[in-house]
Amino acid sequence: MTSDSFVHPYIPNTAPESRAAMLAAVGAASTDEFYADVPAALRLGRPLDLPAPFVAEQDLARHVRGLLAKNRSTQDRLSFLGAGVYNHYVPAVVDEVIGRSEFLTAYAGEPYEDHGRFQALFQYQSLMAELLAMDVVNVPTYDGYQATATGLAMSGRMTGRSRVLVASDVLPAKLSKVQDFVRAHLALDTVPTVDGTVDVAAVVAALADDVAAVWVETPSATGAVEAALREIADAAHAAGAVLVVGTDPIGYGVLTPPALAGADIVTGDIQSLGLHQWFGGAHGGFIAVHDDPRFIMEMPSRLFGLATTDVPGEYGFGDVAYDRTSFAHREEGKEWVGTAAALWGIAVGVYLSLMGPAGMAELGEVLLARTRYAQRALAAVPGITLDDDAVHLREFTVTFADVTAAEVVTALRAQGIEPGVVVDTHRLLVCVTELTSQADIDRLASALAAVAASDSPSDLAAKEQNR
Repeated sequence: MTSDSFVHPYIPNTAPESRAAMLAAVGAASTDEFYADVPAALRLGRPLDLPAPFVAEQDLARHVRGLLAKNRSTQDRLSFLGAGVYNHYVPAVVDEVIGRSEFLTAYAGEPYEDHGRFQALFQYQSLMAELLAMDVVNVPTYDGYQATATGLAMSGRMTGRSRVLVASDVLPAKLSKVQDFVRAHLALDTVPTVDGTVDVAAVVAALADDVAAVWVETPSATGAVEAALREIADAAHAAGAVLVVGTDPIGYGVLTPPALAGADIVTGDIQSLGLHQWFGGAHGGFIAVHDDPRFIMEMPSRLFGLATTDVPGEYGFGDVAYDRTSFAHREEGKEWVGTAAALWGIAVGVYLSLMGPAGMAELGEVLLARTRYAQRALAAVPGITLDDDAVHLREFTVTFADVTAAEVVTALRAQGIEPGVVVDTHRLLVCVTELTSQADIDRLASALAAVAASDSPSDLAAKEQNR
């Protein structure tokens, strides 16, 4: 927390009189009011614990290298971590292209200086539209969480209604982000799932004339693939609501895209398509709709398309329906559009161009097969059960009978294995990708069997650390 009397030497607006004028302009007594919505438990409540200033650059560099050396990459360990950030293979050509200066150093760009970037993003949009069986896809937003929140906000504006039925299991972090984004205009009502997927009867019963949208996640937070989208879509449309689907596009080389099952707005994250997992991932959000002006004109994000030029028969690339955006309307815009994650869109365009329909189909088949193999291998371990019978893509949860999920993570981490993400006391979310071999899965099953059979998982972890 900063002192009201502190004046930063390079930021003039930190002067007390400037701060007072800005606070008066927005009607706030202090800057603390800006953070009223941040729970107290998440606030630091004290100054940052920073070291004393370093005299020389080399001293600072050494300090930072020491901090970075504490990190452990999923490239260095056997990882079954997922939950929104996935360890897929990134072809070398993807990094090569986005490392080019015309892409890496460009900002938003305007037509007179940046035709190549606009064309690359148009190609990204086109490839994503083909994968999703949709007509219109935006330039990437910050992440998939924002994209889904925007899709729901669009449904509220279109219908004039104020309630959303949350019909699937949603990642807690995503649900929190979406709630923050839409809560001023929409209320989120959760409809509990059955056997990992949507309880269609309960959703139908909950539909009313105040429901703006039914929100379905497929794959869900536990990797469950929704099989009743058409039935859900028909019920939502009959009630005058919109079906918004949050998804990961990695499986649509083999799975039926939500648009073909009645989805009106399809949203999600593009991290799986040629973006590294890194330490939290590179993220970008997509919003896809049909070629319907009612939906397109509610999209706040930029769209790039073909445009005629002064030369007959020649075309260029530029903004489509620019007047939709906050760039045109500023504070009167429907939603604010900030800096797009456009570089990641170009990366995905390269990835999809390289993979093609056959490559995406092969990848989808591998993911489904590896997921099912992993489910069977883990379910064969005494003391471990699968949590549902749904079809899963890439992720699934298991329950341990005699040990906690945290004890399992501690024990296997000592063996260089990250077994998954703890989702409950005895539940673990396990993720596999095309980089996870059959031998990797067998190693995980063997390690879990040893932990499940151990009287004291903590003692087992200690033994492994002492080897």
